[in-house]
Amino acid sequence: MIKVPAKTRLTLAALISAAFLSACDKPQKEDKKDVEPNTAFESTYKAHSYHPVLIENATILTAAGDKIDKGSVLFKDGKIVAVGTDVETPTDDNLEVIDANGKWVTPGLIDVHSHLGVYPAPGVDSAADGNEMTAPVTAEVWAEHSVWPHDPQFELALAGGVTSMQILPGSANLIGGRTVTLKNVPARSVMEMKFPGAPHGLKMACGENPKRVYGSKGRSPMTRMANIAGFRDAWIKAADYKKQWEDYENGEGNGKPPKRDLQMETLAGVLKGEILIHNHCYRADEMALMLEIADEFDFLISTFHHAVESYKIADKLAENNVCSALWSDWWGFKQEAFDMVPENVALVEKAGACAIVHSDSPTGIQHLNKDAAKSMASGNAMGMEITPEKAIEWITINPAKSMGIGEQTGSLEVGKMADVVLWDGNPFSVYSKAEKVFIDGALMYDRHDEKYQPVSDFQLGQYDFDVEAQEEAAL
Repeated sequence: MIKVPAKTRLTLAALISAAFLSACDKPQKEDKKDVEPNTAFESTYKAHSYHPVLIENATILTAAGDKIDKGSVLFKDGKIVAVGTDVETPTDDNLEVIDANGKWVTPGLIDVHSHLGVYPAPGVDSAADGNEMTAPVTAEVWAEHSVWPHDPQFELALAGGVTSMQILPGSANLIGGRTVTLKNVPARSVMEMKFPGAPHGLKMACGENPKRVYGSKGRSPMTRMANIAGFRDAWIKAADYKKQWEDYENGEGNGKPPKRDLQMETLAGVLKGEILIHNHCYRADEMALMLEIADEFDFLISTFHHAVESYKIADKLAENNVCSALWSDWWGFKQEAFDMVPENVALVEKAGACAIVHSDSPTGIQHLNKDAAKSMASGNAMGMEITPEKAIEWITINPAKSMGIGEQTGSLEVGKMADVVLWDGNPFSVYSKAEKVFIDGALMYDRHDEKYQPVSDFQLGQYDFDVEAQEEAAL
């Protein structure tokens, strides 16, 4: 036993007593509004530091309505500082000037529908974490809790000019869980990739997938009418949960907070306008039904994904301010994807609705610019006269708006994040490649400099990345 002198014991007792009394004097937290906010899973993304950059003599597609010939883009401290033909060269010893004569500049590309990280490469069962196929409604799960930051496919997307993307759960369920928006940067955790301030989305799926997955197990939903019943049942419960919390916050009821329910928290977040709906839906008639459900429960649908029949109700989508995330020419792999036309994107655009070109593919995400080019060509073959300055919006500002980040990125405008791609030619040419990719003004990829060609931790030691040594060995 350690003996403590009496004087020391008295001093310790006095300190403990003072601390206890001080704690008792503090006002007790009686109202939920006084509780410290939960900071779990918040973004810890920090932009990389980099010197100022001036790209000049470029053809610039701003995604803000303009195409600028022989133009310049100046960015500094992660933000766009100036865009135009009369940008003054600042007197800054650290300024890097890039002569882009014959080259093009666009905003960083954005994919609104990706499964990178939750279905990573290599594609093995132990890493397939994108579909919680255990119940028709799994609103409690978050895609970000499955994202593997070292998925080598992130770097391949970066080489294709993709600076941000939305990662979604799969489409096996009526309500599959929360989506997450990421910055395409190397990171140790998903929190270091999370786009700061981006709202969560909620993945929903109508049509064939949910009824096939659960009908084959002998449970509901087995039909499309059960799909709709399942949606409505979930939203009835969510509306009740939301009201319980509102009554508690307004001092009504028994004064006790309702028991937390992760599934209902997500659905209530939609009803409060905090979480955006991203709805996998192919057929026009089913999109119309989903709009009826949204009207019944007073929430908005941000975007219909895949949506091969959007052209049939493009006017209705424009009226309801709903985006369509579409493929250029991927169709026919199942019955509900059969009635597609290659002019789909252009027809949605013509109707004044929000058109987006998306990938839903680890390969397609590397070529979003080419898919947009194909959609532009299909529209022009129909006589629509779609220009590159319009087509670039399908893979930049429109997906940004769909994801709730259009005020921060998606176009080359003063004050926005300097997410910028320098192309070695017209980005809508099959021969053009992304030469340099900047994220928040920092060079993250350079086709001509291996120092700026990220390699995931998983790949390190897997291959010999010395190209010259490989060529010599081949000889």
